[in-house]
Amino acid sequence: MTDKDFMARAIQLAEKGMENGSGGPFGAVVVKDSKIVGEGYNNVISKNDPTAHAEILAIREACRNLDSFQLDDCAIYTSCEPCPMCMGAIYWARLQKVYYACTQEDAAEIAFDDRHIYDELEKEPGDRKIKFENLMRNEALPLFKQWKNKPDKTPY
Repeated sequence: MTDKDFMARAIQLAEKGMENGSGGPFGAVVVKDSKIVGEGYNNVISKNDPTAHAEILAIREACRNLDSFQLDDCAIYTSCEPCPMCMGAIYWARLQKVYYACTQEDAAEIAFDDRHIYDELEKEPGDRKIKFENLMRNEALPLFKQWKNKPDKTPY
């Protein structure tokens, strides 16, 4: 299969999810060694889950199928440039490359505009629209020290 075949599958998944009422027109596939190891389409509406984006679901399936929490030998093909949440998941999963079809601007034109999230990320926590408050840091810090010193931890 070629890059265009993988992207065509992501677009096909986007259409499937949209037509069956699962969510917006977004699909994604994760590929390793020229094989699809995970795929997903937007399920925000059907699962009542704002995190059920195509990329997130494809990453989860790929991780299950590969029995790994890292996808550093994989690429993701997505029908639209990833939102901030999906971009974060892509970096956490350590995907090697992202191929996308539609752009952020294309998504904004159909009322999927993420600019407000990018803008919020640049602000200090106290200046964000959703208020962030630091609470019980001293009680939580010992866990971080335990993790730092844990001899049998799996780093990631």
